[in-house]
Amino acid sequence: MFLWVELHELTISSSAMPLANMSGSKWRLVLIALLICALIFELDAQEQKAVPGRTPKPRKPKHEKSTNKGPRAVTVRPKVKAARAEQTLLTQVLNKGKFKKVRETINVQTGDTLELRCRGKPVQWSVPPYLEEDDDGRLRIVQYERYGLLTLVNTTGADTGEYTCYPMYCEDTDCRREYSKAVKVFVFFPDPQELFVPSSDYYKVIQLRSNWPTVLPCQVTSPEAKVTLHREYPPVEVDVDRREISFDVKKGFTIHRPRPYHAGALYCVASLGNLRQSSIKYMLIYVNYPRAPPAPVIQASPSTVTVGENLRVTCSAMGEQDVAIEFTWDYPGQEIGRPPYTQESIIPVSGRTAQQQSQSVLLVDEVRDVDQGTYTCTAQNMQGAKSVSTTIKVVPKPKPKKP
Repeated sequence: MFLWVELHELTISSSAMPLANMSGSKWRLVLIALLICALIFELDAQEQKAVPGRTPKPRKPKHEKSTNKGPRAVTVRPKVKAARAEQTLLTQVLNKGKFKKVRETINVQTGDTLELRCRGKPVQWSVPPYLEEDDDGRLRIVQYERYGLLTLVNTTGADTGEYTCYPMYCEDTDCRREYSKAVKVFVFFPDPQELFVPSSDYYKVIQLRSNWPTVLPCQVTSPEAKVTLHREYPPVEVDVDRREISFDVKKGFTIHRPRPYHAGALYCVASLGNLRQSSIKYMLIYVNYPRAPPAPVIQASPSTVTVGENLRVTCSAMGEQDVAIEFTWDYPGQEIGRPPYTQESIIPVSGRTAQQQSQSVLLVDEVRDVDQGTYTCTAQNMQGAKSVSTTIKVVPKPKPKKP
């Protein structure tokens, strides 16, 4: 190397000088030259120690920031609106901290405390109407972190009924019941003195709707009681064949397809051991409900009328026998206060049992120009209402011919 040779010559020439004749600057120059030579020798020695054929392990290059600012892939986590309630589990709290999973029905002795625990956060409770209406402090409902607790003390036979726990689904502050996940239990409180759940009424009026099952709630306090259905006049026990009439100890008697002969005064009789008691009376009134709203038809005679003539607009509808249909009219003369004149009638339909035709006729005497326009008839029964319209044209009187 050129640098090494030059420094080597400098070193030799310097060493040939007597040490005593060296100045301070020359000593510094000699020391620097020696340090540089030592560094070169060390580098040369390391190159010679390298093993042939072995390549040094490359260092991991540092990743430089890319200048290509294209779109980056972003992992999006789904946003959870609200957490659904946990699986609902209803248990009965027994003495000494024991729990028992409830079935469809349970028995609790009158005077004892009823405790029901429903898992969920939060939950809502539904209790028999008697307890909802008469809050005398015996019922207490508390929501804990993971479950709701219903406690009823000083129980009586009147507390017999259905108790339901509804888990709640909440979004922010808006919560609603999850009816599909509700859990129910019917609780009997057997009372040795009262076989029927007490009632403040002496009799109860119930409609027998022809299109809907009817329930007579002869509810007993003990599932062991035997219950029969009776008619007051003539005094006879009603046959319960489980098809036309059936009995459920949690509901009472159900008349599945009410008919006119089911109407009248009925009551229930319960017996358990030596005790036999009667329920309140149920006054059953048969009502023939229509299957659907009426379908009216409107017709004008004629649709074009001359000023001064009379007009008849007829609206008719078919329906079940003994089912009333009410008609109302909207017509142009209302704007000037012309009073409505209507004739209504019911016509039996021959060849069709339990069918009748109801109709309403709107009469307009001495038609004027203001009577021209749209006439609308609305027919209504207990299932709903429908309307139909027609248009009337009023023409002036023809001018008399000159002789």
